[in-house]
Amino acid sequence: MSASPPYKQLEQEWQRLHAFNGALSLLRWDAAVMMPRGSADVRGEQLAAIGIEHHQLLTSPKVSRLIDRAQASEGALDDWQKANLRAMRRQRDRAIATPVSLISRLAVATSVAEVRWAEARQRNDFSLFAPHLEEVLHLVRDKAALLGQALGLAPYDALVDEFSPALSASDIDAVFKLLSRRLPTLIRDAIERQAQTPPLPLVGRFAPGRQRQLITEVMKALGFPFDRGRLDESEHPFTEGVPGDIRVTTRLDGADPFTGLLAAVHETGHALYDLGVPAPWRTQPVGRDRGIALEESQSLLFEMLLCRSRAFLTWLKPLLEKHFGVSGPEWEVDNLYRRLTRVERSMIRVDADELTYPLHVMLRYSIERDLMDGRLAVRDLPEAWNQGMADRLEVRPPDDARGCLQDVHWANGSFGYFPSYVIGAAIAAQLFDSLRAQAPDLDEQIARGDFSGLAGWLATHVHGQGARLPLKDLVKAATGKPLTAAAMLRHLETKYVEATP
Repeated sequence: MSASPPYKQLEQEWQRLHAFNGALSLLRWDAAVMMPRGSADVRGEQLAAIGIEHHQLLTSPKVSRLIDRAQASEGALDDWQKANLRAMRRQRDRAIATPVSLISRLAVATSVAEVRWAEARQRNDFSLFAPHLEEVLHLVRDKAALLGQALGLAPYDALVDEFSPALSASDIDAVFKLLSRRLPTLIRDAIERQAQTPPLPLVGRFAPGRQRQLITEVMKALGFPFDRGRLDESEHPFTEGVPGDIRVTTRLDGADPFTGLLAAVHETGHALYDLGVPAPWRTQPVGRDRGIALEESQSLLFEMLLCRSRAFLTWLKPLLEKHFGVSGPEWEVDNLYRRLTRVERSMIRVDADELTYPLHVMLRYSIERDLMDGRLAVRDLPEAWNQGMADRLEVRPPDDARGCLQDVHWANGSFGYFPSYVIGAAIAAQLFDSLRAQAPDLDEQIARGDFSGLAGWLATHVHGQGARLPLKDLVKAATGKPLTAAAMLRHLETKYVEATP
């Protein structure tokens, strides 16, 4: 029997890599949701062992030979196969540039750092986390330097490229510069305008069980398949897993039913993207998301543009009455809308409104670049954070739990990730603009709980494209325009300054 063509052999190798990725993902989910705190060292060793096997397979001489042979006969491949081969080569090149010893040390260091971060946040004591962040930062610097040298990129660009391929610090700076010019004035104007009609408060306690029932009903309506995924709670909401087995978490607040709901809907945007990649390619690198910025565009589209709309709240209101037995003027759509679009200079990024949210991210972007370049020492992070919040948002966190300990990203080594939130918001606005142009009755669909038009459009233009196209090409193909912050600014100005309160 003759051997399979080199390209087909590569697909088989990547099926094995996909299985490793699935195991790693579930171990990370378990660490955040189920694992005893004292088991962090053991879990770090497990993650490291699987990570090493994954790395050794990806960097094996066999895989490199097969890539070279498949490249030589690329003319026989279709467009999806060519894109898959490019993605395989990219993964292989990045893996070769990163020694297995560094991967192992990072796996152990981040596993421990995540647990120490949670402890430090709970006890409001940055010193418990600082030495572990030092270790993670040291290893990430080494990784960035090696990747940058191998790929011909600046070290920080190499980290950004890991999360959002082909996106660079210069792309980020261009978007951030445009936003930073306009946002301070928009925030001031919106706060002054909203002071005229403040929302009525939502008073009461909302049982966790009833919140979970509401969230589950909303997630099902949006299309989340609970036969291939589940909902849990964690310190920081996240989505893990692989297509066919997606794990979503949220964080509940007994005094505010929207905290857990909005977090869950945000993560549902991620999950639907992960579940919606083209089925024939799900075990292949081309059959996954096109980077974190595009992932964040999906979650922010759901959380910010969909859920904080009058149309969505019109549909949601009867569900709130059903699950919480609430009534009264504070539960009317207009009041809920004023509450969910309230602009405040707050301390917590995940709870921030659309207008102030980008400033939270810009602060983290600035700080992590200073940390990476050695301009900021870890011991000075709390004060740099607090001063940055005062400068950008005119608030100063009273403690580190509501300051530099509020995010888990640096604990798990995700430097270069934060910018994707704002780039994702810009993409979300562009996508939503294009969808509205093609579906003038979109608000009517949403108000009656019909999300099929929204889901179908995203499935065609984003999810179903997998990683076939580069990020900027996908955005232009979906919207007819290059990536820009213009649609985002237009949306914010219309919603918060020009429209009826």
